[in-house]
Parts: sequence; C-alpha cells; structure tokens
Amino acid sequence: MRDGQSRTAVAIVLLMVALTVLAVTPPAAASDDLWALLRSGGQIIFMRHAITTPGVGDPPGMRLDDCKTQRNLTDDGRQHARRVGEAFRTRGIAVTRVLSSPWCRCLETAKLAFGTPEVSSALGNLFGRPEARAEQVRRMRAMVGVSPGPGNVVWVSHGSTIVELTGVNPDTAEMVVLTPQGGDRFTIAGRLVVR
Repeated sequence: MRDGQSRTAVAIVLLMVALTVLAVTPPAAASDDLWALLRSGGQIIFMRHAITTPGVGDPPGMRLDDCKTQRNLTDDGRQHARRVGEAFRTRGIAVTRVLSSPWCRCLETAKLAFGTPEVSSALGNLFGRPEARAEQVRRMRAMVGVSPGPGNVVWVSHGSTIVELTGVNPDTAEMVVLTPQGGDRFTIAGRLVVR
C-alpha cells in the first residue's frame, strides 16, 4: 500500500471509530446545560403526560369530569411521573407554578411530579379536536411569552398540544424547555428526558 493510501485508510478507520463513539455516547452535556438553565429559573417546562393505557385519544363517551371514561396513567406512568419530580428536587430546580390540561392523565402526572396543579383549558388535548386548535394556540401564545420570574413554570399537556405550539412531538413524560421572549414569542432551549 502506498503512503497516501495508508493515511487515507487510517483516516477512514479513525472517522468510523469517532462516529461510533458519538452514536453510543449519551448527550449528557446537553441535558447538563438544560438542568443548569432550569436552576437559573425563568423557563417554561412543557411536559407531555406520563405513560398511559394503550390507545390513541380517548374512548367514545369520554367525559372530563369522570376519569373512568378516559385513558389514564399506568403504574409505570405513575412511577415515571414521580421520577421526574424527584429529578427536579434532587437538582434543586425551583418550580413556582404548575398548570395542567383538565384531562385526568395530565392532572395525575402533574400532581405526582410537582404537587397539585392549576387547571388550564388552554393546555387541553387537541387530538381529534381541530375546532379547538386556533383558540388554544392563541391562548398558549399569550401565556408563553411571559417570564415566570425567578422560578420555573411547568405545563403538563398532551403530545398533540405541545406539537401545535412548538413543532416538537415529545415522548411520554418528555419535556420541552421554552424560554419566554416577551409578547407571544419564545425560543426552544431543548428537550429533557428523565428515565
């Protein structure tokens, strides 16, 4: 093999090794940066509810005033919500306010993770409810630009609702960290997952 070919072969092998390391290394620095940002306060944490019974949407005849008619958290979902809350407490993240969709799975997620939430219909489920989209997005936009002050605000909602405001489709109990920019503006600081 010639010298040039040998160097090229070595470079390719080193590149493959580097790509393999990057592929299997978790993005700890990114989540460390987000935790540090949350410690400084002033963020909105838009969280999807934890794991529920299988299905999409809610069963026919669902009523907001009767949790038995809805898809609800599983035992795994309840444990996951508790782990999220514990991760915040362990890291000393101040949560000064918790808002939740009126759906039972969101209310329970919020309560298990952060304590009793305030109900906000602006965070309600948009799945299968296109008629509610424009008004809910308008209301969320009015809320999202307002700084929560020295602590953070948590919004617990649904994947369909989070995607409408942010364009991010989160997994169960995943959080999208939003930085208010005044008016109806915000930036997405990142995504956060607690396992």
